[in-house]
Order: sequence, then structure tokens, then C-alpha cells
Amino acid sequence: MSRNIPEVIRKAVAERSGNRCEYCRRLEGDSFIKFQVDHIISRKHRGQTVLENLAYACAICNGNKGSDIGTILHNTDVFTRLFNPRKDDWFDHFEVTEGLIYSKTDIGEATILVLNLNEVNRILERLDLIEAGLFP
Repeated sequence: MSRNIPEVIRKAVAERSGNRCEYCRRLEGDSFIKFQVDHIISRKHRGQTVLENLAYACAICNGNKGSDIGTILHNTDVFTRLFNPRKDDWFDHFEVTEGLIYSKTDIGEATILVLNLNEVNRILERLDLIEAGLFP
């Protein structure tokens, strides 16, 4: 999260996302912690602070993502980028079954790995939200 993002941009990012984490799909209203604006491509990697490079993220996803833009999968030397909410449709890369987020693509797999989307407490919380009709 950057504290240097103007409030007007922060509000636009939140509204565009429907006040939902664009990585794990959790609603901000179901969180005790205010969501953050994430640079999809971090400033470290020359990402700009413009709407096209910003995503709304829960603190857990944003903290796990950090400045990462991808990872190596399957013990290969092939770099796989992370899910990009401005370029990708969430449902093309992920599906949810019994609280677990499964990948449909290598991009989905990389994102699940780096953001730790299936950590036990996150799965349990997701199950509660599904039961309450609040997810996805």
C-alpha cells in the first residue's frame, strides 16, 4: 500500500472493484482491516501510480504480494506472472470449491502460491462467507 495515493484515486479504485479484494474476492465490509490500493506492477519495477496499474486489495493479499510480479512454477526456469486485475478476468484463472481457490491456469497457480490464497485460516473464513452468501 502507498500512503501517497490521492483520496480521489483511492475512492475510484475501491468503487471500480465493488469494494472487493481483486485477488481473493473478499468484500471489504467483511474485514476488520481497511483495504489497500496495490500497485499491480510495483514502483520498484517501474509501475506507475495510475488507475490502470492499481488494484484494491485486502491487507493479507497485498502483504503477501509485496512487490512481486510473478514466480517460477513446477521446478522449471519459466517465469509466470501474477494475475493482473486490469488485464485478466478472475473467473478465467480461478474457481472456488468448498472454500478452496483452485487455479485454471499457470497465472492462477502462481497467484495462489505467492498470495497464499489457500492458507488454512483463509479457507475457513471463506467457508463462513460462502455459507452466509457473501462469497464470491
